[in-house]
Amino acid sequence: MRKTTWLATIGLAAAALALLLLLPVGQAISSEIVQVVITNWPTTQVVKGEMVVTAPVPMATEVSILEIVVPPVPRGETTRLIEAGTIVTDGFPSIVLSLHGEVRGEVQKAGAVGVILLPEEKSIQEAFDDQGAIHFALETEAAGINSKTPYFASKQPRYTVAFPSYTVLLYNTTDKTVTANLYAYLTQ
Repeated sequence: MRKTTWLATIGLAAAALALLLLLPVGQAISSEIVQVVITNWPTTQVVKGEMVVTAPVPMATEVSILEIVVPPVPRGETTRLIEAGTIVTDGFPSIVLSLHGEVRGEVQKAGAVGVILLPEEKSIQEAFDDQGAIHFALETEAAGINSKTPYFASKQPRYTVAFPSYTVLLYNTTDKTVTANLYAYLTQ
């Protein structure tokens, strides 16, 4: 009886091992060229000629503008706001803004440091230049900056992008100059 049990156990183990060896593992990846058929539906999306995708389409990218020196300047004094360049948002429908930095010296007057992204459109820029009007802006602010710590950080709002590029403007309502870093994360 013991020999039969022992043989049955060996037989079952051999069958289980054979089954494991015969099961497919992983995913087979073909290195062959695969033909792709493109169907044109609406006339606004007609594809003509050869289509080539040479690299993956980016799903997100980060744009950083670092070490921006921002002296004390109120948000309302639009002619004195610190211009820090342009962020190109074309091709990305969303943006997350993060503002971080350090105060130079000890703050005597608590305040905030903020960034305004103003669309680079002719009529919007003219309204800003002529009247100080800030239309369709994307903003974030690090509020409550005081003498307790030299560092500050904003909340990270997410916005829907409505224009292909934005001018970056900063303000500082404390009594000390700050060094700010803007991180703009563009996503699909």
